Amino acid sequence: MSHASDTLVIGKIGAPYGVKGWVKITSYTDELDGVFSYTPWLVGQEGNTKEIVVDQWRTHNKGLVAKLVGVETRDDAESIKNLDISIKAQQLPQLDGDEFYWRELVGMQVVTEQGYNLGVVKELFETGANDVMLIKANLKDAFGQKERMVPYLIDQVVKQVDREAKTIQVDWDPSF
Repeated sequence: MSHASDTLVIGKIGAPYGVKGWVKITSYTDELDGVFSYTPWLVGQEGNTKEIVVDQWRTHNKGLVAKLVGVETRDDAESIKNLDISIKAQQLPQLDGDEFYWRELVGMQVVTEQGYNLGVVKELFETGANDVMLIKANLKDAFGQKERMVPYLIDQVVKQVDREAKTIQVDWDPSF
């Protein structure tokens, strides 16, 4: 793998909901209720986490609420307010050999088919039309660019992703 960490944040615990330990949940997953597909959760912040299991959950208005095991009162719920919900990377579904999680691509070297090193993938993001890699060079390159955006279009721009070598080969003009 690249610089992908062992855990990833999939949501956040919000304010208490009622007096019996229920909390509001903010989900960062594609599907609103996708956060509940993973168990157990690692709740906390930066290395100071504990495992928590969801006892019950439901939609409420346009959001989510949940009852967590061990959270019995409003005070208990208040004590975990604003904590991140993380999972272990191993909990993610296995992908086909030619599919990648964005987290795997961050940190990979991007090289043109002609061997020109464009830099390292700093992040990926959606634009509506297609996904884009933000590539950061160590220094300004021969074309005066320190960062560039390259579309993440399989077969059109991205020709090969090599997990072992941690490289992405692209068909891209470095002067662009």
